[in-house]
Amino acid sequence: MLTSVFSCFVLIFLAEFGDKSQLVCMLLASRHRGIPVFLGACTAFALLNILAVSLGSAVAHLIPRTALTLFVSLMFFVFALKALFGHVDEEEDIEEKTGHNIFFTTFLMIFVAELGDKTQLTVAALSATSTSLAVYIGATLALITTSFLGVVGGRWLLKFVSIRKLHRAGGVLFLIFALWIPYAGFR
Repeated sequence: MLTSVFSCFVLIFLAEFGDKSQLVCMLLASRHRGIPVFLGACTAFALLNILAVSLGSAVAHLIPRTALTLFVSLMFFVFALKALFGHVDEEEDIEEKTGHNIFFTTFLMIFVAELGDKTQLTVAALSATSTSLAVYIGATLALITTSFLGVVGGRWLLKFVSIRKLHRAGGVLFLIFALWIPYAGFR
């Protein structure tokens, strides 16, 4: 189980690092206290991951394992191509929404931005092929970590490592998973 938690953590961490929700955390934390921003993001991700893991587990019981394995592998391959060859806007501005309570503002911004996003789809796909609890723990820890880094040190890190390089690393990891899943599934 620890291996599943770790591999899920690494995949989701690389996929989410530098993504819009982390940039939202950076922006909001630069204008407001960091703790409500962090807690709002963590709450949104915890709820989103419950939804994704539940969906993935339900799909795993409804679709034949061979078809599901091929679909998950294909989906990861598409994500890999997008991360490796897609356009990355390193100067993208994020508009801050108004609101008196920054916790709820952060929660709503993250929840809406990530609903149906590649990260949530990845969590659902992983939970269809792995232990749901391990996927939930790994994904949630990864998203909490990226949120924390976004709040605390995101701007500093992006001075040294470009978003493009982080997306490329995530793409390579998605490609490895796209190849590994059919191998492990048909073994």
